[in-house]
Amino acid sequence: MAVEMPFEAPLAQLREKIRELEQFGQEKGIDFSEEIARLEERYKELEEEIYSNISPSQKMHLARHHQRPTSLDLIGLIFEDYMELHGDRLFGDDLAVVGGLAKLDGVPVTVLGQQRGKDTKDNIARFFGSAHPEGFRKALRLMRQADKFGRPIITFIDTKGAYPGITAEERGQSEAIARNLLEMAKLRVPVICVVIGEGGSGGALALGVGNRVLMLENAIYSVISPNGAASILWKDASKADQAAEAMKITAQDLLEMEVIEEIVPEPKGGAHRDYEEAAAAIKERLLRHLEELSALHPDELVEDRYRKFRKIGEFEEQRKTAEMPIIDTVTASND
Repeated sequence: MAVEMPFEAPLAQLREKIRELEQFGQEKGIDFSEEIARLEERYKELEEEIYSNISPSQKMHLARHHQRPTSLDLIGLIFEDYMELHGDRLFGDDLAVVGGLAKLDGVPVTVLGQQRGKDTKDNIARFFGSAHPEGFRKALRLMRQADKFGRPIITFIDTKGAYPGITAEERGQSEAIARNLLEMAKLRVPVICVVIGEGGSGGALALGVGNRVLMLENAIYSVISPNGAASILWKDASKADQAAEAMKITAQDLLEMEVIEEIVPEPKGGAHRDYEEAAAAIKERLLRHLEELSALHPDELVEDRYRKFRKIGEFEEQRKTAEMPIIDTVTASND
């Protein structure tokens, strides 16, 4: 049973009333079918009302839900013959990043993802999905291998950010992230990135330079986590909900700004409600985008990726000539 979010409390209460009425009718032999039908109809209306008006801060909590499917959950449901590969061949094997070889409907691909833990022990081993430099270098090693053998690359993004500790800095955290950005931009195979939970800061970008970037409906994607932004703006990380409302971090915001190409719908209530439905929705879009990108020449793939990121952040500057008259500097100086 999925854990309820605070904003889902009215649904839980109504569901409990329906259950109690059904149980009471069975015990007393009374027919409450009409009353139950009315309550069920009200439940559907309330469900539609709540889930169609989820705020950015509520989406943030859904993206962080501890039962939300992880990269390995989705890899197991979407791909066949997955074989995980380990290590960066420089320092060690970072469990916060997983990756290997697989097939997508028979097509050989390289798949990568940031991996949160399923429990406390697993989260500690995987640094809560926050990678060290060796994690990013492992990802880069596998991407270079995919580029060499002509395999498309699919990445799953799910991290609050790169690991911020001194051990990561000692081993070159910023260089590892920057190297991934540079090398991913030059890959000559299709690259599709999917934000499945929280995509935060450079840790997300290190796996996010793709020809297509997709987001699950309730995922978030931002240059800094709402908690980090609140700490900077208000010196209070507890104001993360307030920061989330202002930061334009939802899939709907980012689609409008053309940072991403498509929103992947989730099961009603979130991806944690039905892993298989969420995976099926992702797979359908991966196949479609991969078919489109596979028709491009390697040079066209690089150019396509370049154009995608160059267009982000465009703005127009309008000159108000009536308020800013042009002065003839020659005439003015002669006078």
